[in-house]
Amino acid sequence: MARGGQGLARVAVVVRAGAAPLWWAGVFAAGVGVLVPGFTGRRIGVMAGAALFIVAAAVVSYRRRRRFAALAHGAARAGKHDVLQDRAVTVRNWRRAHRWWLLLACAVALGSSLAVPAAGGMLLAGAGTGLRLKAAWLGRRERAEDALLWVRVDWLDARGGRPTGKAVKGYRGTGIAAGDAAPGGARRRTAALV
Repeated sequence: MARGGQGLARVAVVVRAGAAPLWWAGVFAAGVGVLVPGFTGRRIGVMAGAALFIVAAAVVSYRRRRRFAALAHGAARAGKHDVLQDRAVTVRNWRRAHRWWLLLACAVALGSSLAVPAAGGMLLAGAGTGLRLKAAWLGRRERAEDALLWVRVDWLDARGGRPTGKAVKGYRGTGIAAGDAAPGGARRRTAALV
């Protein structure tokens, strides 16, 4: 790393990293769970799962938004020696560090289908949807302020997550074209060559 520089990861990418694994694990668990009649029956299980999906999506989406906003408001400009971490590296680090938790969550969701079919899987899918919604909210904020938000890698937790944790003292900002991820943490679409 260059003298005086810091490794920076995109905030929206860290938030969004868990969205797809949680969504797909939830869809798989709900799909398998619907095949099991369970104690409550499929109809009640699916209705309970739908309610859990909505609640989980709302809670995860709105959780800690004030902290995100406060850190974004005080974002300092990234220095020329700061190293911007690739989107793929950030996502890979998060997913590797959380893979056992994701497998455990999927197993619990599958097991819960014996009692309430599909509900556990729909809860997981709702959490993944909430993360996607939070990343989209961050993307709208980045577009409005015409600046991408970055967090120091060494301020993230040991598993590469928690971009609003206690160790995070502030964010860094760059121009909207910096890095390889679009606002909101999605892959940046490159313009077609003419």
